[in-house]
Amino acid sequence: MATASDAPVLDTIAAMTIDSLERCGMDDGTLILTRIAALVAMDAPAISYLAHVDPALKARLTGEQLQDVLVAIAPVVGTARVMLAAGHIAEAFGFAIALADSEAELIAQAEARSRRKA
Repeated sequence: MATASDAPVLDTIAAMTIDSLERCGMDDGTLILTRIAALVAMDAPAISYLAHVDPALKARLTGEQLQDVLVAIAPVVGTARVMLAAGHIAEAFGFAIALADSEAELIAQAEARSRRKA
């Protein structure tokens, strides 16, 4: 029987991801690059790449490594799909930067309010 949740789809995806990570022997960087290649192959939207921005940063992946993956898979998945993916990846990083900026602004506002009270 399923358990009640406010976000059952996200909870399911998170559980699948955790299970996959536990069963996979790849290092973090290779795992993320492999997943990005799979996203390109299936023509995933930008939001799918967004879930991989933080893990990619934590794995210390570089822009060159992401480009290398796109170059490596282009002959298999096609140039049009790779170009779309590059745009989706850029969009995902843009979302991540905007979220980080918003979060930083909220923190700065909270700190300013805290200083005024003190």
